[in-house]
Amino acid sequence: MADKQKPAVLLFGAPGVGKGTQGRILGTIPGFFHLSCGDVFRSLDIGSELGQKVYEFSSQGRLVPDEMTINIWRHGLQGQIGLTSYKPREDLLVLDGIPRNVNQAKMLEEDVRVLRVIYLVCSDEIKMIHRIKRRAIHENRADDANEEVIRHRFKVYRDQSEPVLNHYPSEIISRIEATASPAQVLRDILDVLIPTQDEHFKLNLKR
Repeated sequence: MADKQKPAVLLFGAPGVGKGTQGRILGTIPGFFHLSCGDVFRSLDIGSELGQKVYEFSSQGRLVPDEMTINIWRHGLQGQIGLTSYKPREDLLVLDGIPRNVNQAKMLEEDVRVLRVIYLVCSDEIKMIHRIKRRAIHENRADDANEEVIRHRFKVYRDQSEPVLNHYPSEIISRIEATASPAQVLRDILDVLIPTQDEHFKLNLKR
C-alpha cells in the first residue's frame, strides 16, 4: 500500500478561509502540485448525467456522496499523472477541498499519505461569508452567491468536516491564521512546508 500512496499535504479549514487561493499559489512553486477537488468537480461536463448530479448537491450546499466524490477525484488525479502535470516522485500533492469528512479521509488512505495538515483558521464567520460572496461575483460561481446556501455549508463543515482533524495525529497539524494578508499566510505556510518538502526530496534521492 505504501508504494501506491502519494505523499501529500492537506489544506484544511472552513469555507472562505483561502484554501484555494493558497493552493493555487503553492501549485506554481516547483515541487508542489495543487489538486483542488472543487476544480475537478467544476471541470465535469454540466450537461452530463454525472455533472447534473454533482451540481444538484453543490447548489443546495450538500456534500456529494463519498464514493462518488472519491471516484471523481481519483479520475482527476490519474488524468494529471497521465498528462505528466503531476509527478508523484518529484511533487508533493497539495490537497484542497478533500477530504470533507472522516469517511473520505479513511478512503483516501489508499491513495495518499498525508505528511502535514495546514489548518487555516478564521473565527470571523461573517468575514468569510463576505469573502465567498465576493468570490462568487469575480469567478461567476452561482453556487457561492446564495447566503442561505453558504450558511448551510458552514453547518455542514462544523458537523462533518471539522472532525477530520481528529483523524490525523496532532503533531502533523499546523494552525495558521487565515485573516492575515495572502502574502503573510503564504509565508507562514511555507515555513511549515519547506522542511516537509525537503524530507520528501531526501527520501526520493535514497530510492
